[in-house]
Amino acid sequence: MNRISLDPAQLDAHSVYKLLTGLVVPRAIAWVSTLSADGVPNLAPFSYFTIASSYPPMLLFCPNRHPDGAKKDTLRNIEGRPEFVIHIVSESLVAAMNTTAGLYPPDVDEFTLAELETLPSLHVQPKRIAAAPAAFECTLEQIVPVGSGEIVIGRVVALHLQPEIYDSGYIKIDALKPVGRLAGNEYVRCQDRFRITRPD
Repeated sequence: MNRISLDPAQLDAHSVYKLLTGLVVPRAIAWVSTLSADGVPNLAPFSYFTIASSYPPMLLFCPNRHPDGAKKDTLRNIEGRPEFVIHIVSESLVAAMNTTAGLYPPDVDEFTLAELETLPSLHVQPKRIAAAPAAFECTLEQIVPVGSGEIVIGRVVALHLQPEIYDSGYIKIDALKPVGRLAGNEYVRCQDRFRITRPD
């Protein structure tokens, strides 16, 4: 059977990006709030996001750099204040999340821009999105440089859940209504699911 075989070394960076983001799907979205050295709140989404460790609980996300190599505000803020909050994006928050995905100057408060109500965090300085179904307060564990960006690993020091998504230690996915990232401007809802039992 014929296959298309591609050598990433023979492709430009944008072509590789399009292939990876089109194939590694759906991707969970980390909606990350930070605080600048001057005290300006920042909020931005990242779809290179997953669990790094379950115990102790750690999450990681990867803020790729701008095409000119400049660091994004989120990374610079974490380097200055090693703490942040990661929020899960639900269907009802997609429009606000998309607003915060724009490229804005460092002195712009995306919470205000997206008209998001906030709550204070318990253990870190960056504030939380009040309407988010789940929020993880994190302290910086490690920043690992990789290729076109960095891996930011955070230790979860507090977890906030909306009551309707939680039941006796389990998350109710139909109440969480998470949104995943596809390629380009496309997203996916978590609606069509199936169950299969693992082998013993």
